[in-house]
Amino acid sequence: MQTISMNKHDNTLIKLDYLLKPGFIYLADKPISISTVVGSSVAISLFDKKNKIGGMNHFQFPEIRDKELSTALYGNVATITLIKMMLSNGSKEHHIEAHIFGGAHNPEVSKINVGLNNIKTARRILNSKQIKIVSEDVGGEVGRKIIFNTSTSEIAVLKVKNLRRSDWYPYEGDR
Repeated sequence: MQTISMNKHDNTLIKLDYLLKPGFIYLADKPISISTVVGSSVAISLFDKKNKIGGMNHFQFPEIRDKELSTALYGNVATITLIKMMLSNGSKEHHIEAHIFGGAHNPEVSKINVGLNNIKTARRILNSKQIKIVSEDVGGEVGRKIIFNTSTSEIAVLKVKNLRRSDWYPYEGDR
């Protein structure tokens, strides 16, 4: 297991790293670095300032209404589920802060701007749950690789015009 300290004021070592794939949600039970790669999809990281824990979701589509077809691939399901996971782990809404990433749109790839709809869904749900959005890196035409430290809420955003195969686990090659 590879470890790293991501905070010069804290010698806490965190595991490198958990790759969050689209349609998944991860709530850390110990300090860890979560990474994901987004294009038109959106990732939301939540951090509890009091308990120093965090989690992240990664969804590809804004919402679904059919409960029998609902999965974490949809923003309404993934975001509400991540919030519920945080709350059932002891967090309070007023201690949680959110970061939103992704929602890019490349008109050469698709005429429909799914990214914008994903961003709107994320904002709408977080605002309705009164969870403060403290940062966003959304929109545009480029993909992003996100690395989130669940114990400090430190986040690195790497913007890329083309996602390389090596940006995905198991991280081989020119990463």
